[in-house]
This record gives sequence, C-alpha cells and structure tokens, in this order.
Amino acid sequence: MQPRSESLFHFTKTMDVLQSILINGFWPRYCIEDVQWQNYPDVDFVAFPMVCFCDIPISRISDHVKFYGKFGLGLTKEWAIKNNLNPVFYFAKSNELHNSFQKIINLLEPLKEPEKTKRATDVRHILAHSKPIKGRMLVNGKHLNKDFYQESEWRYVPKHEKAPNLLRMKDHETSVEKYNEMTRTSCLVKFEPKDVQYIFVPADQDIPEIIDFITSKLSNFSARDLKILTSRVTSLENINRDM
Repeated sequence: MQPRSESLFHFTKTMDVLQSILINGFWPRYCIEDVQWQNYPDVDFVAFPMVCFCDIPISRISDHVKFYGKFGLGLTKEWAIKNNLNPVFYFAKSNELHNSFQKIINLLEPLKEPEKTKRATDVRHILAHSKPIKGRMLVNGKHLNKDFYQESEWRYVPKHEKAPNLLRMKDHETSVEKYNEMTRTSCLVKFEPKDVQYIFVPADQDIPEIIDFITSKLSNFSARDLKILTSRVTSLENINRDM
C-alpha cells in the first residue's frame, strides 16, 4: 500500500457544501490555528485563510472522515500544484529546525517599513503552512488535542491584497464574516471535471441525489464532462465494503 494517495481529498459535513464546491470551487475561510508552539508573547491563536486537503490513502480515511465529514472530493495532485497548494510543514517542538524558524522571524525586528511589512507577509505565509506534530485544535470553543502529523495535510492559502494574511482573535470574533466574504469574492479555487478523481457521499442511498444534482445544476459543462463527473461518484459505504 502506498503511504500517500495520488489524489488530494477535501471532506465536509453536508451535501449542501459539497454541491456548492461543485458549482463555485473551493472557498478559503479564516481558520483558527494554535500558534502557541511558536512561543509568541501573549498570542495563542490566530486565523489564516485556507482550504485544507489531505493525501491519506483511501484505505486509512475512515478516522479522518469521522472527524471532518463524509461528503468530499478527490482531485489530482497536478491540479493542486498548478493552483499553489502545498503540503504542510510539520515541526517537532524545540528542535534545531524549529529554532531556526524562530531566528528567521526575529530577523524582522530591525527592518524598517515598508520592507518589514513585506517580509512579515512572507513569514506569515510560511507560518500558515506550518503546524506542530501534535498540538491543540479549537473546535466549537473547546480545545482538542490532536496528532496533526497523521492528517497528511495540504493547504491552499491565498495571497491577495483584499484578503488579510492573518487575523488576530479579536478581529476573528467580531468581523470574520466580512473577511470570509472577501475571500469568497477574490480567492475561490476553481477546478475542471478532468481534475476530479472522486466525489464522495456517505452511503449508496446518497448517490442518486448527487448524480441528479450534477446532471441538472452543472449544465455549463459539456455532456462529456458531466459523464466524467458522474463516473467519479462513489460512497464511503462502498469503499468500506472493499477494505
């Protein structure tokens, strides 16, 4: 068995969100990240704009979908690389690589504007692709300990003048809808039917609904492309039977 899938998977909890992705593409939203591992004074959490994927093999996907949802898409890695997706950097805390990254951040302090802001933007973009091997995740206001390395995560993190590259928690709490709307209008990640390898639904009984949606709501695609998309539909129930 390969340690990584040749496709990248994105899972969500509802049919509505899956259908929205098929129509509009992937919408980067501001997600809260624990940055305490970076030892910033008085900063535990910030939010970065992102869409998250994984390349966990399908044979090991069951725990992942229990947590993130059982509706999803699998796309080619060629599409991912062309659209500036990148694997997450996983850091072991307090080792030499982690210390080197801290030193790079400290180099920003003596810089003068506007150079300081430019370089800080670059560092934040790298930080948005970085996680500790294990750490905390904020879910519904509660801290959850998680083994991030097991998630084999890739991310799309937009760089756009209309979308701040980082939100402090006070801005996230008061204005996240406004900033998410900025990414919706400026930073959607599109794909073509040829990029899609899988369309996942939880159970066999969900297959007719998603096929009906594809054939009736995606009429902007050619008949050939619609056949490609419908051929990609499968259920996690069916996959589990084969494992």
